[in-house]
Amino acid sequence: MRVVSLVPSATETLLALGADVVACTRFCEQPDLLHVGGTKNPDVAAIVALAPDLVVVDEEENRREDADALVAAGVELRVTSVRSVADARRATARLAAATGRPLPTSPDMPEPLVAAVTATAFVPIWRRPWMTINADTYGASVLGALGVELVTATAPERYPTVELDDIAALHPTHVLVPSEPYEFADRHVAELADALPRAAIRRVDGQDLFWWGIRTPAALERLRVALGGR
Repeated sequence: MRVVSLVPSATETLLALGADVVACTRFCEQPDLLHVGGTKNPDVAAIVALAPDLVVVDEEENRREDADALVAAGVELRVTSVRSVADARRATARLAAATGRPLPTSPDMPEPLVAAVTATAFVPIWRRPWMTINADTYGASVLGALGVELVTATAPERYPTVELDDIAALHPTHVLVPSEPYEFADRHVAELADALPRAAIRRVDGQDLFWWGIRTPAALERLRVALGGR
């Protein structure tokens, strides 16, 4: 089965499963594969010309108009929607089933457990304006499995804009600075430390925090170590 993946997490997972991925986006970090644009601006004509059996898209990472254009061209889509570790487990199994590939027996995807809260955190994902995540996100679920609760968990938007003074008033024990989607420089980390002097500032791997799928079990362990083995 020839597969085009427009979702970086899915591309990584499909390749690990042994699927025949014939193209992906330039954000998938797969230089040996053909690139067909970005997640938000895929080359629909190039994808259709490849005559794939399946194209994988995500409800959040890709645009509906591109998905609609692919469907109109007669392309079969597999749409992922991952907002939790449990969703990642299901999405991985569905990708395996859709491509006729076996799931690895070890390491298997973890059960969706939530650990007792032992720390609170602020996770910036953008600057100018500062943005973060709420509880209805995959990153929040990953941290919840490690006993870390977001101080912005109850924000009404999934990706709210915030002011650092307001975050300071919530007294997070940690500020977890991911390596993506924003490339935070040392000066930005210093800005966070000045605004939140009582919080432990730690850089974490953004892919481990936000990319779901086959990497999830090992990512949880790497993040556990990065957070001091909690």
